[in-house]
Amino acid sequence: MNASTTRVEVAIVGAGFAGLGMAIALRRAGREDFVVLERATSIGGTWRDNTYPGVACDVPAHLYGFASHPNPDWSSTYAPGEEIRAYLEDVAGSERLGDRLRLGTAMQSADWDAEHEVWRIGTSGGTVLADALVLACGRLTEPSIPEIPGLGTFTGPLFHSSRWDHRADLAGARVAVVGSGASAVQLTPELARTAAHVTLFQRTPAWIVPRGGGAYSAEERREFTAHPAELAALRADLYAEGEARFASRSGDAAASSSARAVALAHLEAHVADPALRAALTPDYAFGCKRVLLSDDFYPAVASPDVTLVPAALASVEGSTLVGADGSRHEVDAIVLATGFASTRQPYAELVRGEHGATLAGHWSQGMTSFASTVVSGFPNLFVLNGPNASLGHSSSVLMIEEQAGYTARALELRAASGGVLRVTAEAETSYTDEIAAAAASTPWIAGGCRNWYVDERSGRLTLLWPGTVDAFRARLARADGSEFAPVPEFVPAPWGAPLRGTA
Repeated sequence: MNASTTRVEVAIVGAGFAGLGMAIALRRAGREDFVVLERATSIGGTWRDNTYPGVACDVPAHLYGFASHPNPDWSSTYAPGEEIRAYLEDVAGSERLGDRLRLGTAMQSADWDAEHEVWRIGTSGGTVLADALVLACGRLTEPSIPEIPGLGTFTGPLFHSSRWDHRADLAGARVAVVGSGASAVQLTPELARTAAHVTLFQRTPAWIVPRGGGAYSAEERREFTAHPAELAALRADLYAEGEARFASRSGDAAASSSARAVALAHLEAHVADPALRAALTPDYAFGCKRVLLSDDFYPAVASPDVTLVPAALASVEGSTLVGADGSRHEVDAIVLATGFASTRQPYAELVRGEHGATLAGHWSQGMTSFASTVVSGFPNLFVLNGPNASLGHSSSVLMIEEQAGYTARALELRAASGGVLRVTAEAETSYTDEIAAAAASTPWIAGGCRNWYVDERSGRLTLLWPGTVDAFRARLARADGSEFAPVPEFVPAPWGAPLRGTA
């Protein structure tokens, strides 16, 4: 094995919440032989990449963190992005992950070596050989850039919200924001405070409910530090509130009607103009798209500082932006708040399983899995934050913790059997059918909107888990190992022994 080849039991790709959560689970299971590969030069994932004005989490901070790492010092109910990034740095430090982190090391390929039964991972820093590969790459990593005629000829500042150009001085500028999803709802009010004018291109309005919350006082933070039981009780309350919120997001008639009324009252309270209010009112079921939280978006849009274009951006002609409604707008800068490549994960092109099949090919009709984590044809591969592992009602960190726990248990099964974990095609198909049946009558499928939860190639719900966190935990608890094909029993080579062809 040459000097540029590293041999480990587990290779984790990604150092955001999912990657760190997996590292924590391995440590708790007594497994120390792992590395975390991260293409960037620092950890943080989404919260490292997104630095736009107003970026924050829309899940309460005390629920948006690891159960094993409570943070009594969150500054407010909803933590700003930089605070979350710093939290992840603190977690990595307290877990002493420094020597496990390979920063600035991008995965360039990952191939299952059937002869040696290892993953052969090509990276920008050499080759990594791993018995198991965990893809913790995130689902919101690659910006979705729309194909708009003339966009490439725009001469002013032009960038995606997740790649914010801090060199661009937008104060006093005429700024266009393209998109009206979660990022746009946060950044538009911030831009409106300093820009000469903001023009917001809205293809589809969102259901928006009041955000509420506020800053924690120094006394409250001291109380959380001094009384961990109070902090645990707060997390439990927030968890229960999130689980209760599932009903309104998933189509329960009474809960959806009540939540819809709250959203409409919120809109009416802040937007007096009937025409503008109509343009901001969704025509699809509550919960069909991601429900957003904001107290300042509607006041900003209703102010003279913002012009709402209730149409997509159709073309760009020099400094003139043309809406699909025919309207024309002069701008100095464009911010694309157009989302991410969520249903077609970029890393899938790099991963080849048995018989040379790529993960992208396996997912050509949308992502599939068993337990939202393991994929047929890809031995000893685990995907966190991938197929049907997102939530529309609570904290995604809760799902990551459950997936990481499942992965750690599966690795114990592999160690006990001395073999390779191959999830059966039948198990994957059965789980996919379960998801489809549970989702069929929900707003995500039948709510009359186009959303990023559904793969347009198959019409299947591929991003969201169509249930509560409790239900996900119970479903993974029922996985008893029978999802894997029988593995041959053999005595593995001594740990760290050279593999043929790698010395």
